[in-house]
Amino acid sequence: MPTLSDILATLRVVSLPMRQRFRGIETREAALFEGPEGWTEFSPFLEYDDEESSAWLAAAIDFGWTQTPAIFRSRIRVNATLPAVGPTEVAAILDRFPGCRTVKVKVAEKGQSITDDVARVQAVRDYLGPEGRIRVDANLGWNVDEAEHAIHALAPLDLEYVEQPCETVEELADIRKRVKYMGVPIAADESVRKASDPLEVARAKAADLLVVKAQPLGGIRRSLRLVGEAGLPVVVSSALETSVGIAMGAYLAAAIENLSYDCGLGTVSLLAADITGEPLVASDGAIDVRRVVPDAGLLEKHSADADRTNWWRARVERSYALLE
Repeated sequence: MPTLSDILATLRVVSLPMRQRFRGIETREAALFEGPEGWTEFSPFLEYDDEESSAWLAAAIDFGWTQTPAIFRSRIRVNATLPAVGPTEVAAILDRFPGCRTVKVKVAEKGQSITDDVARVQAVRDYLGPEGRIRVDANLGWNVDEAEHAIHALAPLDLEYVEQPCETVEELADIRKRVKYMGVPIAADESVRKASDPLEVARAKAADLLVVKAQPLGGIRRSLRLVGEAGLPVVVSSALETSVGIAMGAYLAAAIENLSYDCGLGTVSLLAADITGEPLVASDGAIDVRRVVPDAGLLEKHSADADRTNWWRARVERSYALLE
């Protein structure tokens, strides 16, 4: 493991505006630093505590100081990601994801109803046509009865799967049984990346597939071990990173031999700015598997102010102490 001084020597903190409010976020902050293998990213969401954040730092260290594993592909097919917007806004957002055949739609937004969700998903279906793939993500937003009602309402729009409709593993197992007759698979995200035992959901047969994210799971190698032990199909997704963090996810996806689903790694298109002039955004529905080198001018342009930089520096120090 590098020393703390090694990490802090190249630390840059950036603040990037979002195109639309997403997961309650209007500005995405991230800490970047350079290791012998290249630039890497540490960007746990602001509300995460130090223990949870330490896994993100382990991932950043792994990507910056360890050679990436062998890969099976040099391009990763990605889905478009649609925030909880109104139907009239759908087309303009999806136009930013050229060639994507799959759309992940945010549903169960606070202050909205299932009627809003159906209208949004219907607009996506109209945009994609009958052959496009639609997956919805509730981010724990429903209880089991609400989830059953919502999935029943959305199922006629031909869902690829429903991601994390409920909070607990027990609830996921329950809703999976309830909707099995509809042919709608259940995917687990938070029940993997925020769980003390990320394999519990697989052992409980509470999901049909897993969503894995490199940073929250502690890095590419830890994620690959989890995928191997779980024995379920997976989708590799992002945590709303800059292109540097997306590169980490791309290498994870490339290192998984059997990758049946399009991955959620196209989220740089949700940012209004990035730290490179060659961002990892979708082209013909896919992104390249490559390292990203930040542009010095863009790092300076989007540099966080002194207070935020000091806040992130202290966060790195606390997370590093937990890893030691």
